[in-house]
Amino acid sequence: MLRIFARPTRACDGVTRRELMRVGALSLLSGLTLPRLLQAVEGTPGGRRGPAKSVILVNLFGGPSHLDMFDMKPDAPAEVRGEFRPIATSVPGLQICEHLPKTAQWMHRATLIRTVTHGYNSHNPYNVLTGFTGGSDRENYFAKRTDHPSMGSVCQYVGIVPEEVPGYVVMPAHPGFSQGLRRAGPYGGYLGSQYDPLITFCEPQFERKGSFYDPVLPVGDPLLPALDALPEMTIARLDGRNSLLDQIDRGLARLSASPTIDGMSEFKRQAMSLLVSSRSRDAFDLARETAAVRDRYGRSLYGSSLLIARRLVEAGTTFVAVNWECGAETHGGHWDMHENNFGMLRFNLPVLDQITTALLDDLDYRGLFESTLVIVMGEMGRTPRVNGKAGRDHWPQCGFALLAGGGVQEGMVFGSTDKLAAYPVEHPVSSGDIVATIYELLGVDPHLHVADLSGRPIHVAHGGTPITGIIA
Repeated sequence: MLRIFARPTRACDGVTRRELMRVGALSLLSGLTLPRLLQAVEGTPGGRRGPAKSVILVNLFGGPSHLDMFDMKPDAPAEVRGEFRPIATSVPGLQICEHLPKTAQWMHRATLIRTVTHGYNSHNPYNVLTGFTGGSDRENYFAKRTDHPSMGSVCQYVGIVPEEVPGYVVMPAHPGFSQGLRRAGPYGGYLGSQYDPLITFCEPQFERKGSFYDPVLPVGDPLLPALDALPEMTIARLDGRNSLLDQIDRGLARLSASPTIDGMSEFKRQAMSLLVSSRSRDAFDLARETAAVRDRYGRSLYGSSLLIARRLVEAGTTFVAVNWECGAETHGGHWDMHENNFGMLRFNLPVLDQITTALLDDLDYRGLFESTLVIVMGEMGRTPRVNGKAGRDHWPQCGFALLAGGGVQEGMVFGSTDKLAAYPVEHPVSSGDIVATIYELLGVDPHLHVADLSGRPIHVAHGGTPITGIIA
């Protein structure tokens, strides 16, 4: 007997219509309110399509230093230019950091935006995932029902719903997990929790204990949550903490075999197939990858996350967000480098260089590069001047975004900054502009408005418009 909200219910055939709908509304597989969204897809055949079928967004939580990565100023004073040397890339005249040598060889296939600018001085990934920059730092430490929806949630809302796999996934855990917070950004907000992502959890291992400014590599894989850990769902807890997939098997196999299924609408039958799909299991099963592939990505938690991201988009998932923050408090797993900026970057940059180029190589080899938009960015940049603790402080006035695949121009540098990389001097780009561009590339109307809880129409890109200059 399937038990929802801890209270069992039974019909003569073992399942009620209400019970099935409750299961489908609990974000079990990327928040699909199953029949409704499937019907939305069926009702809009031939809708507008973009070149990107999927998005993989790598959020460098804390704010990566644009001056020490992609907008180096070697002729600036020492307190501005920092400790790193620029190196040549595959784009003539373009230089980036010496600690990104593999990325340097990919730049002819990518677009680099150097002029991301806004006023939201906060580590919450709210602006990255929604395009909204009018929030406040402490208020957005905790996600709320009144928050604006994320891009992945909007994609589900408009009916971009893959078959048999989650449409929207966040890895390796929810933003803020390492600090005991649930930061605003990745959720459905006022669209409803049915549009929340499937969020994995992680139990990484560290070779030693670090500190906030002493990074240590997390090793492990993102894990599917136990079903009883999902909001408002117990299924009688099914022997405690079993894996999500085991619990789907044991709790829903009887439903799929029930004669009730035969009497359901086509949309409800499709909904049930999502809940019991083996394709979802397979996408998270890294044992199916060779040791050589795993080694190319590295065995870090972030490398494993990007490898699963590739498996998900290969299976049809629309939006994957990977948040780099594991062990922020105790093992330096972040990019908020108020101290030891260069020491932390010497550690972080080679890892980023390895995992992003492994992903791009893999997508290209498998014929997925043109249909998958990969984005690497953070919520802000860092101050032009190095502080007294060899760190750089918050600087939302200027930052970067690196984009590749999925319909963007190749070998392009968009925008330029002043001699200190403090402010854009040409082509400033807002968070909303980036979000609108992603929507445009996915085939979602970037001018779409949705109703908030009071019924007001809210622009999904918050005033942003697509950056036509970077679209191929």
